[in-house]
Amino acid sequence: MFRTFVIALTSLAWTTLAFAELTVVPGATFAASDTLDTGTESSPDAKACLDGLVWQASDFRVRCETARERCGDLMIQFPSPVTSGDVANDVVTMEWYMARNKAKVPIDAPAIVVVHESGSGMTAGRMFAGGLRMQGFHAFMIQLPYYGERRANGKRPSGENLVPVIRQAVADVRRARDAVAALPLVDKENISLQGTSLGGFVTATAASLDRGYNHVFIMLAGGDLCGVIQNGQKDAAKFREELTKAGLTGEKLKSAVATIEPTRIAHRLDPATTWLYSAQFDTVVPPANSYLLAKTANLEPSHHIEMLANHYTGIIYVPYLLTHMQQQISPVAVDVASE
Repeated sequence: MFRTFVIALTSLAWTTLAFAELTVVPGATFAASDTLDTGTESSPDAKACLDGLVWQASDFRVRCETARERCGDLMIQFPSPVTSGDVANDVVTMEWYMARNKAKVPIDAPAIVVVHESGSGMTAGRMFAGGLRMQGFHAFMIQLPYYGERRANGKRPSGENLVPVIRQAVADVRRARDAVAALPLVDKENISLQGTSLGGFVTATAASLDRGYNHVFIMLAGGDLCGVIQNGQKDAAKFREELTKAGLTGEKLKSAVATIEPTRIAHRLDPATTWLYSAQFDTVVPPANSYLLAKTANLEPSHHIEMLANHYTGIIYVPYLLTHMQQQISPVAVDVASE
């Protein structure tokens, strides 16, 4: 009888997974609600920063669409909580890389929202999303404002729009948590956040709004965004050039960037569930900026991992980073499908 009971339970589990897979198809929609809760904040400066970043919580719909080739299993879309007036840009798109077992069947699993770098190809973001899927997680790579599906006719925002664009990105990333939680197969009690470079700055700020995400992984980012823009090389220099053309320099730049500066609210991060990964020879986001963020977030040394690399050669650490994240989120490894 016990054997029959076990078989029945196993059959029920497989039936449930099969039903969930059938409901997650192009055209399917799911109800979601904002759970943003900034709570109380004693610092007047942090409170002012939060007031400039939050939005009126509301209900919204999450829609599944057919994925683009080599862009995950499904395209997930939902309305941005902060509108820009650009219809295409105001629909947030995520690429869902589904966790599957060895039989290639989607499984119930924790989820991770992945925030990509500044490159238009979003290569690093997709690499992390694909790698995290192989670790047994549902990975959702969110396309930042004016990237991918959100860039109509190749249109990019001008330099003077830096602040509203990043503010929208921060709001989108936080709402993404609630969009993901509305989907079948996702462990709603275990949704984490990871971001690289530009995505790391957005991640640091979005995760500081409240404790919505269970674990936070910030890569190749830091504090004093204005300083990074003014002094950083390569990617940072490109930002600086665009902003200079728009007349954003000196005090004008400092005042504008302060609106989205991570260190104004990074003390709100949970140091027990936040990790910062920086590169010791980084000239885009210098070590001093990473140390500043780590200090503001009250991270223990074990939560600030310094790689012997620069902003770009750190790619060799990706296998280690993926394993490290998996161990923090779900210490017990899961047998998953190989690519």
